Formats: sequence, C-alpha cells, structure tokens
Amino acid sequence: MTTSPTPDESEHPRRKFLLATTMGVGAIGVVATAIPFVRSMDPSARALAAGAPAEVDLAKLAPGAIMTVGWRGKPVWVLHRTPAMLATLGNHNALLLDPNSTTDQQPDYARNPTRSREPAYFVAIGICTHLGCVPVFRPEPNAPGLGADWPGGFYCPCHGSKYDLAGRVFRNMPAPLNLEIPPYTLLPDNKLLIGEERAVVHTA
Repeated sequence: MTTSPTPDESEHPRRKFLLATTMGVGAIGVVATAIPFVRSMDPSARALAAGAPAEVDLAKLAPGAIMTVGWRGKPVWVLHRTPAMLATLGNHNALLLDPNSTTDQQPDYARNPTRSREPAYFVAIGICTHLGCVPVFRPEPNAPGLGADWPGGFYCPCHGSKYDLAGRVFRNMPAPLNLEIPPYTLLPDNKLLIGEERAVVHTA
C-alpha cells in the first residue's frame, strides 16, 4: 500500500529551494553593494594630486618678497629673506615662547635660529597654531599697531598672535606653538620642492 506524503513532507523540498534562492539573491545584493564601497576606498586622482609635492621656481621670488603655494589643501609661505630680515632674528629671543624650536614643529634640518635649510628662504605652513586662521605678512619693524618692539613677521588678525620672520611665536599670545615647517628640498636648479625630502647631490 502506497502512502501519500504529508503536506509538511511535500512542502520541504520547496522550502529548501526558496531558502537557497533567497540566500543567493541576498549574496548577490551584498556583493553589488560592496563594489561601490570598495571602489570608493581607491585614492582618486584629485586626492593623489593634493598630496603630491609642489614645485616652486625661486628665481621668480625677489628678496623681501613672499609667495603662497597650495600643498595638501594648506597655504604654504615661501619668503625670500633679505640680510636685514635675517639680522633681526637674534635680537628678540627673550620675547619668544620657543626661540630654539624645541617643540616638534619642524624637521630636524630646520631646528636652527632661521628655522630653514638655507637662511635666505623661509618655508612655513601659513596657518596660525591657535585656531587655524591665516596670519598676514607684516615685515616692517615697529609697524603701527604692533608695538615698538615689533621686529617684523606675521600677525594673526583673528586673535592677535604674533610670529617673527622665522615663524616663532611671541610670548603671552593665544597661539601655543611656532608655525609648522613642512618637509621640503632645495634643488640645485633654483627650485624648491614642498612636501618631499630628497638627498640632493651638488655637482661642481
């Protein structure tokens, strides 16, 4: 005598089929959703360009002049200091918070009185270390509104912080640190490369 399958037994293969189909569709959906996410993790050309070194032609920068270069979304100053500007740097150390650059705001090769590889060229990120404002260049000594002891430098109009021509912050200012010095290389062909340190071989 043949026994007919119960309703539960006849439904079992169908349930297994539906379950397998649902899991397969779900897996496809997960993969389809993940592909755009994984692609979004790839660095875009814009992101790569933003982190690329910036090259500056120093021949175009006259003594006493300053230019601003964009690097990683930040303004970087390049100042061609004159002998008169350099002569002011050792005369006001008592007014500075960190005259010897003891804080980690520069590469080792800029941990000196001029905070630079080459004294004539000052390279710094032009962002106040207080709240991120952009200071203005005030190179004239004893400038109106900055005091009789002002040697020339950079003044932040947002909250009054002052920095000298080596980016060293004055005492009793809102800014707690000197200006940051980015990595850079002075190339033999009178070029400056901001954002990359290279071992430069000078030929005779």
